[in-house]
Amino acid sequence: MATPLNNKIGVIVDSFGIGVRQGLLKAKEVGAEGVQIYAVSGEMDPANLDAAARRELRGYIDGLGLEISALCGDLGGHGFQDAAANAAKIEKSKRILDLAVELGTSVVTTHIGIVPDDRNGAIYAAMQRACEELSTYAKSMNAYFAIETGPEPAAHLKSFLDTLSTNGVSVNFDPANMIMVTGDDPVQGVITLKDYIVHTHVKDGRRYRAVDPRQVYGFLGYDEMSHEHIAEMAAGGADFAELPLGEGDVDFDAYFAALQSIGYKGYLTIEREVGEQPEQDIRKAVEFIKRYR
Repeated sequence: MATPLNNKIGVIVDSFGIGVRQGLLKAKEVGAEGVQIYAVSGEMDPANLDAAARRELRGYIDGLGLEISALCGDLGGHGFQDAAANAAKIEKSKRILDLAVELGTSVVTTHIGIVPDDRNGAIYAAMQRACEELSTYAKSMNAYFAIETGPEPAAHLKSFLDTLSTNGVSVNFDPANMIMVTGDDPVQGVITLKDYIVHTHVKDGRRYRAVDPRQVYGFLGYDEMSHEHIAEMAAGGADFAELPLGEGDVDFDAYFAALQSIGYKGYLTIEREVGEQPEQDIRKAVEFIKRYR
């Protein structure tokens, strides 16, 4: 018998598609202990929340008996591949991290763009400079920017992270993205990235055929990345599909065991980007994880 899981269960509030306040209530209702919230635009944009609004929101979340597992600060476009766009994106990312810390979490998840194979090229250099600055800033606040897995194999992501001076840029581990896009093994990925994993997603999926990651995540000079585009492809495209937990190819017995083997104590946060009945799928996902407790 495997050791029972004792990680807390989170859900992405935005997965319910009903707004932040209603989503928070729904998260509590389905049995989550924590929530991840998008904080890029609209009511959660740091620029739209003054000090009083931040205190009020934190009080509201505390009052529901919930914690924030992470904020999502994914700025889309080309991530940090475009040196010309990076100053503004770095500034915005820092403001999202400030908000996260004020709301009681130390993690902001993000996509940085696909890490290119050419380590001597301009794109790699631009990403490295941006991540070094973000890493230093996060470390100064005892916090993390967490890169979501999927766009490149785990070993390549680790080699990029190893070039940074701190672990202030770390990893948000998503097993389904690896299965669906790169065909990487999530269990081995957990072991490879063990020193960097600060947040995880619990999501399932299946790959039908090999796909160029640039078609999913974009690449400077190729196409931009958009959350809507990724969700559209994941909704059952010809290449891959995101599926309810237990219906795809993520081996959760092995995945959860791998997380335990590295001593991961953080959140298991349910993400459901597609499907007609997100609430039903999320409710089932909470029950799915609870079976491992």
